[in-house]
Amino acid sequence: MSPKLAVWKFASCDGCQLSLLDCEDELLTLAGEVEISHFLEASAMTAPGPYDVSLVEGSISTPADAERIKHVRRVSRRLVTIGACATAGGIQALRNYADTEEYRSVVYAKPEYVATLAGSTPISAHVPVDFELRGCPIDRSQLLEVISAYLAGRKPGIPSHPVCFECKMRGTVCVMVAHGTPCLGPVTHTGCGAICPAYGRGCYGCFGPATRPNMGSLKTWLGNIGMSRPEVDRVFSTFNVAAFEEQTDDPP
Repeated sequence: MSPKLAVWKFASCDGCQLSLLDCEDELLTLAGEVEISHFLEASAMTAPGPYDVSLVEGSISTPADAERIKHVRRVSRRLVTIGACATAGGIQALRNYADTEEYRSVVYAKPEYVATLAGSTPISAHVPVDFELRGCPIDRSQLLEVISAYLAGRKPGIPSHPVCFECKMRGTVCVMVAHGTPCLGPVTHTGCGAICPAYGRGCYGCFGPATRPNMGSLKTWLGNIGMSRPEVDRVFSTFNVAAFEEQTDDPP
C-alpha cells in the first residue's frame, strides 16, 4: 500500500500549496510513489486518514481553525508546517500588536458575524509539529526533500544557516558592506538562494530567523548605515514579524 499524503490549508494565501503544484514533473513522479489523499487545491476528491505525512499551510486565526488543527494532528503520522504563515503566524500576525476588535469593527459592516482570535499564531502553538519548512513562499526543492525524507524514514536535509552563506557560495558581494543597502541576510534562514542580494537588493527576511540570530548586532549595523529606530523595526515587521519578535534582545 502506498503512503498517504495530505495537504491542509488554514489562514494563508495558498502560495505554498502552489509551490507544490509548481513542481510539475517532480509532482507526477511523487504521485506515482504516494497516494495524495487530501489536497483540495488540486482536487475535490479526498480519502480518509490516517495519513503518513500531512503538509499544513497557514496560521491559526479563528476558533474553528484552533479545533480543526487538532483533528489534523490526530490523523497524521508526521505533520510538517510549510511557509511563514504556518511556522510564524505570517504577515497577518501584525495584528498581534494591534487592537483586533477595533479593526474588526472598522473593516466589517457586521463584525458580530466574524469569528476571530485576538492573534494569528503558528501551528506549533497549538499542536506538536515534526518539521517546520520556512519561506514566503517555500522553496519547492526543499519541499520535495522534506516529503522524500519522511517517506524514506530519514531526517530532512535542510540547512539552517543564514542567507549570508548563500551569498558567499554564489559569489555575491555583500550589499550592506559594499553599498550600505539594508539587508536581513545575516539573521535570516537560508532557502531562497540569496535571490535579492544577487540583484543588488537587501534580504527581506522571507524565510524567518536563522538558528541563533544575532539581532542586536544587525540592528546596530542598520543604525550605523543611517536607519532610524522606527525604520529598523519596520523592516522586521513583514512576513515573519512574530518569529523575529521572539528573537529580539531589545529591552521591554
